[in-house]
Amino acid sequence: MSFLQTSPRPTDGNTTLVSISTFINNSTSTSTFGPNSITSTANYVYSFLSTFGLVAACFLGYGFVLSFKAQRRVAWLDCLICAFCVLQLLLLLLSLYAVAHRSHNLKTTGLGCAAFSFTINTVFTSSLLVLVLLAYVLSMDPPSHALLRKPGICTILVLLFSLLISLMLAGIGGPRQKKRCFMDPVCLPYAVAKLLLVILVPYIIQTALLIAGCVRQWKTRGRFLSGSEEGPVFVTVSLILFICGLFYSVALMRAAMLEKERQQLSPKEEAFLNVFEFVFFLGSSISLVLVLLLHRPCRETLKAVMRQMQDCCKKPRQAQPNRNIIAPTIELSDTLQDMEP
Repeated sequence: MSFLQTSPRPTDGNTTLVSISTFINNSTSTSTFGPNSITSTANYVYSFLSTFGLVAACFLGYGFVLSFKAQRRVAWLDCLICAFCVLQLLLLLLSLYAVAHRSHNLKTTGLGCAAFSFTINTVFTSSLLVLVLLAYVLSMDPPSHALLRKPGICTILVLLFSLLISLMLAGIGGPRQKKRCFMDPVCLPYAVAKLLLVILVPYIIQTALLIAGCVRQWKTRGRFLSGSEEGPVFVTVSLILFICGLFYSVALMRAAMLEKERQQLSPKEEAFLNVFEFVFFLGSSISLVLVLLLHRPCRETLKAVMRQMQDCCKKPRQAQPNRNIIAPTIELSDTLQDMEP
């Protein structure tokens, strides 16, 4: 009897098998839909898509250099588009830094995290202010001696307002702690301020300028979006950046509200916040590609480079010995003897 009592029961083996299978199922589901899996998948997808933006930036840089060499005085609209592309390239490079360190949770000091966020806000706000200048020139068509058509004054104004907005956001966000660093602090006042100052205010100004341009066209029967080539580029790029920025700002506000309720985000919610950051940065890559495809000088440069690459890749035709016959040439020369009668 003692032996029967100490021997394992059949149900114990079934219970052990059930527990092992449950553990395997849980681990499989965690590895498939867990935070690390979501973050790594977003890293791979964004890294692949960002390469298109980098390639487009190379072609854009080559095209702008050629146009600057060919023309001593470049049009003001082209200068604004070039400045916008440079800012979007900087934003794309900053995003690649985040991608490279995201697998290690982007751990840094509080000062380093604040500087990272401040730099991104400054660059992104500067690019939106350049779009505001572009909307002003396209809709109002100011004269060449206007104040907002001088490069030095425009550069000072864009940098000044961008730094002021970024400093205000840094003050609202407060000091950053030494923990996992996101692009922006998960704070509800900060999220609301960023939505208003960085996203809504520049686009409200752009919308007001476009409406004023419509009214101006209706009164004077002039051309709306005076640069016919730059108009579609401005509208498309501005719309893409607005969608990406608004989507990220709303996601940041939602994460801040959840953290305020529960004092801490879950690992899966933090992973999805990383995905929303990549969506925000994806607007820069898409913008560079769209400028390359829609802007006529850049598009012509791309076609010329593709033609050169096709010519270089063509195989030289094989020599045909039957047709390599040198045609005889007859040279006629007049001498003094021929000229004499």
